[in-house]
Amino acid sequence: MLRSNCCISIRPYTAKQPSFLRAKHSISSSLSSGRITLHGGGSAAVSPSRLRDLVFVVNPQGANGRTAKEWKKLLPYLRTRLGKDCNIKEYLTSGPSHAIDITREAIRDGADAVIAVGGDGTLHEVVNGFFWEGKPVSNLNGQASHSAALGLIPLGTGSDFVRTFGWDNDPCEAVERIARGIRSRIDVGVIDHKGSDLHYFINVADVHLSAKAGFYASKYKKFGSLCYVIGALQAFMGHHNRDMRIKVNGGEWEIYPQVTALCVGNAKYFGGGMKITPNAVPGNGNLEVVVLQDFKWYDFILKLHKLYNGTHLSVNNVSSRSVQSIEIEEVSESGSIYVQSDGEHLGFLPRKFQVLPGAIDMIIS
Repeated sequence: MLRSNCCISIRPYTAKQPSFLRAKHSISSSLSSGRITLHGGGSAAVSPSRLRDLVFVVNPQGANGRTAKEWKKLLPYLRTRLGKDCNIKEYLTSGPSHAIDITREAIRDGADAVIAVGGDGTLHEVVNGFFWEGKPVSNLNGQASHSAALGLIPLGTGSDFVRTFGWDNDPCEAVERIARGIRSRIDVGVIDHKGSDLHYFINVADVHLSAKAGFYASKYKKFGSLCYVIGALQAFMGHHNRDMRIKVNGGEWEIYPQVTALCVGNAKYFGGGMKITPNAVPGNGNLEVVVLQDFKWYDFILKLHKLYNGTHLSVNNVSSRSVQSIEIEEVSESGSIYVQSDGEHLGFLPRKFQVLPGAIDMIIS
């Protein structure tokens, strides 16, 4: 929730700076000098009168309509803080995948940044809008030196991605990050299924029980964070562990028996704060794969605290490895093993997951 004074005063905020980020540069413009200083990356000349074009993609249905209400409260503060140096453009999504289309059009029109306003689902769609037919979307004016940055104002049911950066779930602090405009290159995961379009993720993709739980949880968003508990309980009904084949970095196929869940992390958290891939770093060119095998329902009850604090890698039947790519198939090929990414249902196995190092500029500080 917004603090009552967030639209009245501007308070200084010192961001918790992650150590894993790539060389960063500022997109904050100096209108008097007519140049943008790129710390660690040179400088790019701009017109002295040019304002930054910021496109805010808002999911008004997020968090059962709470996103729209909180966005309305935030707007006066945002316009006061950013309006002098930026052109603020607001777009409300009308349904699934609309944020993807808005983002692509904004980048092609030369936006300096596209900011997702909502939860992980909205962020997921905006990230997918940065790509088209397997390639990054580029602006139509042909300026190779100009690329759009990704931004985020967390106002949704789930905001797991921000936890990896140590950010508070505070929209006013997010506006301050956008005002400073410090960029850093971050990795993106891509999911390939033969005969289908590529799909991108920025947080965590997962397979089997956790993906099935996420599928059911999405039907209970009206209950807030409790939706994850309801989804997990429903997913356990009739659940069976399955044998899977895994190929890492194009190597030989390996058999993983009795897989309960498999998670592929570009970042650390999912499912409402569960630190499932604790060694994932969205800037090191790798994905972390965590596999849970032969878990029973009571294992989750007994070990739930370890899953939330990220100490589960020491538990029996839990393994972790760092990869650039991983292919996953079910041995029996039943076609019933759920796959999701960033909380969005994608279908069923088989799938190939791989990392795109430094694929997106993100506003991080």
